[in-house]
Amino acid sequence: MKINILLTILLTSFIMANAQTVGLFTQTSGSQDGYVLFAPNFGNTTYLIDKCGYQVHSWASTHQPGQSAYFLEDGSLLRTGKLTNAVFNAGGLGGIIEKFDWAGNITWTYTISNSTQCQHHDIRLLPNGNVLAISYELKTAAEAVAAGANPNNIGTVVWSDKILEIQPVGLNGGNVIWEWHAWDHLIQDYDSTKANYGVVADHPELLNLNYNLGATTDWLHCNAIDYNAAMDQLILSAHNQNEFYIIDHSTTTLESSSHIGGAHGKGGDFLYRWGNPASYNRGVLADRKLFGQHNPHWIENGLADAGNIMIFNNGINRPGGNYSSVDIISPPVDSSGNYSIAAGQAFLPAAAYWSYQAPVPTSFYAMNISGAQRLINGNTLICSGPNGNFFEVDTSDSVVWKYVSPVGQGGTIFSQGNNPTQNSVFRCTLYNVNYSGFNGMTLTPGNPIELNPLSYNCTMLTTSIQETLQATNEQLVAFPNPFSTGFKIPAEYKNDNIELRNISGQIIYSGTNINDQDFSSL
Repeated sequence: MKINILLTILLTSFIMANAQTVGLFTQTSGSQDGYVLFAPNFGNTTYLIDKCGYQVHSWASTHQPGQSAYFLEDGSLLRTGKLTNAVFNAGGLGGIIEKFDWAGNITWTYTISNSTQCQHHDIRLLPNGNVLAISYELKTAAEAVAAGANPNNIGTVVWSDKILEIQPVGLNGGNVIWEWHAWDHLIQDYDSTKANYGVVADHPELLNLNYNLGATTDWLHCNAIDYNAAMDQLILSAHNQNEFYIIDHSTTTLESSSHIGGAHGKGGDFLYRWGNPASYNRGVLADRKLFGQHNPHWIENGLADAGNIMIFNNGINRPGGNYSSVDIISPPVDSSGNYSIAAGQAFLPAAAYWSYQAPVPTSFYAMNISGAQRLINGNTLICSGPNGNFFEVDTSDSVVWKYVSPVGQGGTIFSQGNNPTQNSVFRCTLYNVNYSGFNGMTLTPGNPIELNPLSYNCTMLTTSIQETLQATNEQLVAFPNPFSTGFKIPAEYKNDNIELRNISGQIIYSGTNINDQDFSSL
């Protein structure tokens, strides 16, 4: 059998120097190849870098992010933008959704920003091309009291949250074809003469209106949304409640406003919640597991721990001190997407079954924003958002890659050696080199983003392993990945004819017995 292979050679020689403050700090052979997307909080540009810290692409907007950004399978960028809003002015504010093509042209925008509503924090693209968006919605004090709120705990208004599903239309329009409102799923035990009165502990599927109400106008502060296509369910993270919720998306809009209907017969009520049993009176403070969390999401199929839920647990006011962790839980769900709960008890599990924290826990603390991602090699990419610190840990919790964003206030690019300020990043995401969004795109590493970068040589893993295995569907895998002086392929291919090409397309080796070759001089 003849095998023709185009393999981008990864010869990594990364030289660290003193006084380094931004850019690439660490790159070892254990890190996952790919491209990292991030949108600095105080800049208007979204960046795509390779694992050497070289800028590969960027998209310029007229808005700071508000907050999330995603690289799509069609090669487009979908991001949120921050608009000025006189009513809603909390952290994470957005207001506009933008879509850019690879060339940087705006192909669609949609605005959700006025005196009664405003998009914030996160969006999510659905398989049908629609976009889910988290939005504030304004409730007056009178509306809150009528719903059963304790009037002593509220000011003139309350910000609640809703989810909108938007079908893009034209260049700057859209139809809201589905929506869910937290305000439709309340329970309260304060005033028996008002709506939603009942026993809170008897209704874990509902939101206790008076829990944490009054701590801030931004009652829930929802900061992340995720979608599971197989189950047609959503995850919504409520920062100020220290928990997240799973909601049935199979409902109609009418059903989503009620307590019946949908695939699970519960309308828009919670199918599951986790993180803070005290919020529904089935636990005490000591039972709390989440502390100002961000980015709860289902781990994708094909990855380690697939189907379970990963959470960036920020650790605000965590017992034992403020420190962050990345946690994974396995919800009590059956094959039909139904979640179990024992009478009078909190939703299980009692704790995360996997967690990453720093060897000295308090040395890793991100008080806000941030996120994490499970990678195809089993590693975990973590964004410590407030300091723009991206790092990848392997299955032994060793840091195998580290990068610090050099973009600060007003989009200022810091020079290497200067300590960055206001270089926060909401979240970063790694896209594998074979991700469909890169098909047909030119990915040429440029310079590091920072000014006056250190001198280092890193023709990093831009692995584009493209193989043609004639008359077979077998997969060829080279390892380790990345490599510095050599690599191996499965023994059954050792005597086959193999071509290796460098990133410029030049043939650097052709022949057999590839395991015997030394590539250190290439």
